[in-house]
Amino acid sequence: MEEPDWDALQRMPLTAWHPRSQLRAPRTPVERTAVPAIDVHNHLGRWLTEGRWPDGPWMVPDPGALVADLDACGIDTVVNLDGMWGEEVTANVERYDAAYPGRFLTFCQLDWNRLAEPDGVAVLRRSLEESRERGARGVKVWKDLGLGVRDADGSLISPDDARVVEVLRHAGDLGLPVLIHTADPVAFFTPVDEHNERVEELAQHRDWWFGDPARFPTFDALLDAHAALVLACPQTRFVGAHVGGAAEDLDRVGRLLDAAPHYAVDIAGRMAELGRQPRRTARFVHEHPDQVLFGTDIFPTSAAAFRLHVRFLETADEAFAYDPAGAVPSQGRWTVSGLDLDPALLPALYRDNARRFLGLD
Repeated sequence: MEEPDWDALQRMPLTAWHPRSQLRAPRTPVERTAVPAIDVHNHLGRWLTEGRWPDGPWMVPDPGALVADLDACGIDTVVNLDGMWGEEVTANVERYDAAYPGRFLTFCQLDWNRLAEPDGVAVLRRSLEESRERGARGVKVWKDLGLGVRDADGSLISPDDARVVEVLRHAGDLGLPVLIHTADPVAFFTPVDEHNERVEELAQHRDWWFGDPARFPTFDALLDAHAALVLACPQTRFVGAHVGGAAEDLDRVGRLLDAAPHYAVDIAGRMAELGRQPRRTARFVHEHPDQVLFGTDIFPTSAAAFRLHVRFLETADEAFAYDPAGAVPSQGRWTVSGLDLDPALLPALYRDNARRFLGLD
């Protein structure tokens, strides 16, 4: 074997480094969830595809094949967050909910830009009513509320704006739960330098960085507004997407869960954050057994990705990749370990909490 070129290695960019773990640790084979599950956070429509709705392709080209994967993995129902509003709600409901009864529930969204208009609240209230009539079973609020939606004077509209409160109280009056995504990982709000743990990801997605205080609220300000909104709407059932936006600080999430029994969080898209603190995460689920919901946020969907979530929740496997392909992960250069959750907690996590928050009981 030739002597390594040590000088070249010192100059090797981080993006070229793809380490292969030499750890030999047990791998528990899993095929399906311990109990039938509801995935409360997924994207099946056209909203996030190239061209955006309604011109883009469907995220799932073959719903029948997806149903087969769900059957194989123990997933009974998937919440589709891509209904948007108007005819797009109907298109999603027809493609999924109506075609496969009981297997899909479509949520609508709201055009928050309408709040800049004098009658914006009334317009959005009517939009909720119309979406419900079209078959929407809940409301998805995206992170652009707080980071992108602007008022008539050009200022950003905060999640706890009085007009937002009025609209989402009306959602509760209509029996529509609200799944709300506020902010993003903390690293997206900090300087992009040698200390940022998500620097590779941000270099690939520069518009995901919100660390300029002249243009964006701070992470703490957004999470405080998120909490204020939830507390201002006690009759509306809320689900905080991505562990309430603060998977790096479960104590903070727990305080809001304790203060708001009408609030729950999903675990979607945060295996990387939760899996590097497995004992703390397992304790968090144990401390809030009725307010943590199973969700994946995997798109396009795959049986391998669903099974990875089962391995994460149900096994004690250590130091495995949180990417189904086992590649260098996009969200941070670390591995995750399984939570090995108490089997007694799994029915609530996988299904029962979701049924209650979705109004299925």
